[in-house]
Amino acid sequence: MYNDSVIWAGINDNNDKICLLPKMANRHGLVAGATGTGKTVTLKVLAESFSDMGVPVFMADVKGDISGLSIPGDDSENMQERIKRFGLADAGFSYKGYPVTLWDIYGEKGVNLRTTISEIGPILLARLMELNDLQSDILSIVFKIADDNNLLLIDTKDLKSMLNYVSTHNSEFEAQYGKMSPNSIAAIVRALVALEVAGGDKFFGEPAINIMDFFTFGDGGKGMINILDSSSLINSPKLYSTFLLYLLSELFERLPEVGDMDKPKMVFFFDEAHLLFKDAPKALLEKIEQVVKLIRSKGVGVYFCTQNPRDIPDGVLAQLGNKIQHGLRAYTPSDQKSVKAAAESYRENPNFDTFDTILNLGTGEAVVSFLDEDGIPMIAEKTYILPPQSNFGTISDSQRDTIIKSSICYSKYYEMVDPDSAYEFLERRGIEEAEALAKEKEEAEAEKQRIKEEKEAEKQREKEEKEAAKAAEKAEREAAKKAEAEKKAEEREKTRIENEKKKAAKSVGNTITGTVGREVGKTVGGKFGKFGKTLGGNLGASLGRGIFATLFSSKK
Repeated sequence: MYNDSVIWAGINDNNDKICLLPKMANRHGLVAGATGTGKTVTLKVLAESFSDMGVPVFMADVKGDISGLSIPGDDSENMQERIKRFGLADAGFSYKGYPVTLWDIYGEKGVNLRTTISEIGPILLARLMELNDLQSDILSIVFKIADDNNLLLIDTKDLKSMLNYVSTHNSEFEAQYGKMSPNSIAAIVRALVALEVAGGDKFFGEPAINIMDFFTFGDGGKGMINILDSSSLINSPKLYSTFLLYLLSELFERLPEVGDMDKPKMVFFFDEAHLLFKDAPKALLEKIEQVVKLIRSKGVGVYFCTQNPRDIPDGVLAQLGNKIQHGLRAYTPSDQKSVKAAAESYRENPNFDTFDTILNLGTGEAVVSFLDEDGIPMIAEKTYILPPQSNFGTISDSQRDTIIKSSICYSKYYEMVDPDSAYEFLERRGIEEAEALAKEKEEAEAEKQRIKEEKEAEKQREKEEKEAAKAAEKAEREAAKKAEAEKKAEEREKTRIENEKKKAAKSVGNTITGTVGREVGKTVGGKFGKFGKTLGGNLGASLGRGIFATLFSSKK
């Protein structure tokens, strides 16, 4: 309860007020205790006080009862006893609701709360997908490639497209970014699909949350209490813790340095804080510790809520100056050791034994130590925590719907949009590459066809040339044969003519020589009488023909 410019958390056995100074509220804090010891009521009391102080608050609602902050509390006999016991009536206590904005990454029980793949970054995303060191390194390289090529990674399909593109074009990136195993990339894709099944397809998208929308105010300047419904989200512990860490990192990166202030600019409650640190790699733990150390100078107080202080790493626990320790139970030696460690973290109060007190605290009771004006932890006080002014329980569906739709953020984040990002760009590039490949293939086929046709034409030419050569050779042979035949015919004709000439000459010669011989014979034979004349004529003719035949014989 905000009273007299301080946060009144409760009273001790002497009815002294145990108060948190506003200017020390950004020194962070711890609310711890076993289940059922009253941590949720303590968170409500603190949230109400910050809101009354004009400080916006962000907190997760794991069990669904934090939303009761939005409606006034119910009066009862038990409440009247508390009001009387704490003297709340004189302090201005009244039942009232507080300005609340309900958020839900699934968009079912609150205003849609989203972020983008690029904004959450490779480190948190690797943790979210439970990647090993090698896969985490490859994921970081893929983010670097996207940044270097001005590709926006908005949602899971953008990252999936980017991973597949890098895997397909691995050889193009190997020289500049190093070798990336296709098997490792495939494993990252599978983890991304698992994340989509867990709700990542709703968690990542546009419009992404503008962290400055948490810094709004209700009536009378009351700080807005931003409540993230986590009743379903808590079933995905990695998603729950990673998202809250992302929001915390965004606050750290976006807010300017302000130094020490009279009151915080914002208070961030991290419920079920053990989920944040469970199985977290060393690099992430170092980042968390760095953020917790430095974010207070930006006016943000971080309060971790968990069952046991040992859930918080020592480096972070050392930064938590304001502590509220509800009851712990020690059933084993290990539990006793944890309780002893928790007790030893407080300044000893001589009026009670801190160890025994923590073991025996009832519901609504706590060992409390806040920072004084000099930032020094005060001695431990057994404290009875004040009741909240808002409702202890949850709200109805109709009340929830009214709160959601009356929020100024509802219309801004209600509808998811799908801007032109890596998926669309790579789809276009894929189409262009496919078209270029098809064109190249078509040109190759055309070239292949051209070469084939040229070869066929060449073969046809060679065939025709061979056939022409054969035809020419045949014609030449036929011409030669014809010429030979003509020559032979000419020779035969010449021979015939010569023979005929010879025959004619012979006939004429025979006639002439025969006549000449006959006449000579007759002249000679005439000397032997008439018979001698006749015989001499015949013999002379025969002799003349023989001499002529010998002279004109064709044989040389």
